[in-house]
Amino acid sequence: MTGPDPGGRAARILAYFDSCNTGTAEEIAAHFTEQAVIYDTNHAPVRTAAGIGRFWDKIRTQWQGAVWQVDSVVAEGDAAAIEWNMSGLTDRGRFVFRGSEHYAFDGDLIAEIRQYWHFDPDSLDTGLVGHPGAAPAVVEPSQESE
Repeated sequence: MTGPDPGGRAARILAYFDSCNTGTAEEIAAHFTEQAVIYDTNHAPVRTAAGIGRFWDKIRTQWQGAVWQVDSVVAEGDAAAIEWNMSGLTDRGRFVFRGSEHYAFDGDLIAEIRQYWHFDPDSLDTGLVGHPGAAPAVVEPSQESE
């Protein structure tokens, strides 16, 4: 983590991610203001603390064995930005999705998250192309001789 974080924003985000991994819908919701919203590049906004809790509980059930992890946090004032990954196993094999999020806080609680990531159902590993921390590039057979 870099930057001043007198409001404990990083700690709130880490606790939120822990709740996404093992908490109940109510425990997830406890990290948000009542009228919080999550915007995402892959689905419609998720609104209200209770709605967010139910949403992540459903996602965790859908992606059985999924684990969310914060890779880096930058927090200052009432804002924070993170990089994250979600990994696990499905009947198609291991998956790793990577993304970034921007947070707005109201007091000690999360008021808004803007999530940037790409879900590709045909590729279970997504991230920055060519970055050392990214998933290995998949070489298509037609590209091997090029």
